[in-house]
Amino acid sequence: MKAAQINDYGDASVLQINEVEVPTVSDGQVLVEVHASSLNPFDTSVRAGYMKQYIPLEFPATLGGDIAGIVTEIGADVTSVAVGDKVYGQAYVVAGNSGAFAEYAATKSTEVAKMPSNVDFNQAGSLPLAAVSALQAINHHIKLASGQKIFINGGAGAIGAVAIQIAKSIGAYVATTASGSAIDYVKQLGADEVIDYKSNDFTEILSDYDAVFDTVGGEGFVKTLAILKKGGVAVSMASGVDEAQAKELGVTAIGQSTKVRTELLDELTTLVEDGVVTPQIDTIFPLVDVEKAFELREAGNIRSKVVIQIK
Repeated sequence: MKAAQINDYGDASVLQINEVEVPTVSDGQVLVEVHASSLNPFDTSVRAGYMKQYIPLEFPATLGGDIAGIVTEIGADVTSVAVGDKVYGQAYVVAGNSGAFAEYAATKSTEVAKMPSNVDFNQAGSLPLAAVSALQAINHHIKLASGQKIFINGGAGAIGAVAIQIAKSIGAYVATTASGSAIDYVKQLGADEVIDYKSNDFTEILSDYDAVFDTVGGEGFVKTLAILKKGGVAVSMASGVDEAQAKELGVTAIGQSTKVRTELLDELTTLVEDGVVTPQIDTIFPLVDVEKAFELREAGNIRSKVVIQIK
């Protein structure tokens, strides 16, 4: 089978399309014929070696996490899915799986679920990590309620786009940041208030918010804490947490590590099938053009997801 692999850390040019053996399935795993995957910032971090101190790779390594495809084999003790099921989830090598940018992926059955019935493989492949990140933050960490106000920092990104949709379905007031043509894009997703971050400082405009969901990180997350009311909750996908500062301000700050698990994917499936979450895709590339896909995403001029169509 074909797989997009690296033999060393570096920029997108280190990616190679190699012929490799179909992975074998261990107990508790499933083998998925992968039809689609998509790129996440984490894929860049792994490929570039930013994570090598904590999660070193064994080369050659197959990159990619998000998968959507058809189960072709199941290991012992797997009861949640069956051969022939259309599934989506994650298959990261760094999580003990075989990697998603390949024609077949072996992954833990606890990290996949039956995909929504109303989307195709490309749409399903765009969802797992980004959409579960938004779902986990808003429903499980923040526990957002109708009538509350939430600021989503980075609304035009893959995570932010899903977060806006979920927050609006709950009945919250949503403010977000964007610039250029992305301002109209996030308004179409349902944002009530959009701040052009290139010309305005959101801390001078927003105040008394119940919640913050940050997908940008850096100083931006530190600044978000000041717009929260006492007892507010801030969750960041991209920044560490200063607990002393949060305590001083009387708020809760959480650095989220996303867990793509069957139960969260099942929750996401319901939202997609109910029309709450609509997948957002910028561009679709074939597997052989995975290097170009990375270059486009890393150039920063995209909205939401870049998808890799594998079959």
